[in-house]
Amino acid sequence: MNQPQPQPVDPAAVRDLALQVVQADRFPCLATVAGDQPRLRPVSPVKTDQFTVYVANLRSYQKTAEIEQNPRVELCYMSADHNQVRITGVAEVVQDRQLLEEIWTDHPLLRQSLGSLAPPALL
Repeated sequence: MNQPQPQPVDPAAVRDLALQVVQADRFPCLATVAGDQPRLRPVSPVKTDQFTVYVANLRSYQKTAEIEQNPRVELCYMSADHNQVRITGVAEVVQDRQLLEEIWTDHPLLRQSLGSLAPPALL
């Protein structure tokens, strides 16, 4: 049986190819850790700026507690051709009111679900 052979990729094109995968995958998987147990779930980013990804989260969600305990996370994006992009980093709570309002304005589902940004249930 013949094994599929990977196609060579020009190193100069890797960044653009990775951004294409990130832009195309609407539901990447977010990995966190709860104690000594890894957790993985699909998320729906509300804003992506190159490789900086914003995910709306509620204070009441379990992943919020997990991230507070251990902010090291990883996002995994996959293309239809099974190309993967993994973004490993440290999650931060966004405090920038202008950015929060921009995300709020751009996402009617958030407005419908929460009603208002105050009190800030949204992280």
